[in-house]
Amino acid sequence: MRARRVGLASLAALVLLGVTGCGDDPGPGSDPDQADSVDPPEIGACRVLTLEDIHQRSNASEVVDCAERHNAETFAVGDLPAELHDADYESSELGAFAYETCGQRFQTFLSADESLVMRTVLSWAWFRPSEAAWDKGARWYRCDVVGGGEQSKRFVDLPPTARGLLEGKPKDRWMVCVNGDSVQDAPKIPCTEPHVWRAVTTIKVGQPDDPYPGDRLVEVKTRDFCSESVGAWLGYPPEYDFGYTWFHEAEWKAGNRRSVCWAKTSA
Repeated sequence: MRARRVGLASLAALVLLGVTGCGDDPGPGSDPDQADSVDPPEIGACRVLTLEDIHQRSNASEVVDCAERHNAETFAVGDLPAELHDADYESSELGAFAYETCGQRFQTFLSADESLVMRTVLSWAWFRPSEAAWDKGARWYRCDVVGGGEQSKRFVDLPPTARGLLEGKPKDRWMVCVNGDSVQDAPKIPCTEPHVWRAVTTIKVGQPDDPYPGDRLVEVKTRDFCSESVGAWLGYPPEYDFGYTWFHEAEWKAGNRRSVCWAKTSA
């Protein structure tokens, strides 16, 4: 059995969608009643978001009927903990809180585990009040499930609710694949579309309290695991190609401890 390593990629924004925003622009299609509202958003609200929207710190996109076309659904809303009420509007502590809180609730909402949510085309984005509302004392957060992420070519539409969408054996339309020579150089797409690579397994490379071991150790551990794991997923063929994505210290500090293994397959 010969495994050929191709399609490597460094995993950065893939797992940190929405942890930090880069603007606060309401943009077209926004609801003026939401723009600077101090009132928390509603859980279960559906919206049509864009790639630009998920990079913003706040969002006031119009709410649509969930029976109509949409690509985002709010699955969690709450008050920021008291210790963050005096934090700076752009504080990294807010992002760390969102990563842990939205990430855990994302898994629960979709009925998935940590490995599965890293292999789905779905992702989550989080938003805080606008800066004007923040100055008025608003301290809520909003977590949305989104039909794609920063590495998507386009967002896919969601069903009337995404609750339990990954329970059991998820459909290929919700799983992430790539149609390109390498994992790094092509957008992430649903596995129902023609593809060359599929995310098939993940590896946990550290425990929550472990210090960051360094890029090289993370990559080597990921590579060795993925070589065996992908071979097993493919049924141990005589020859096969595998790829992997790993992360760096910033993602480790935010809480991620997993890398993703990719199999070269059209299945």
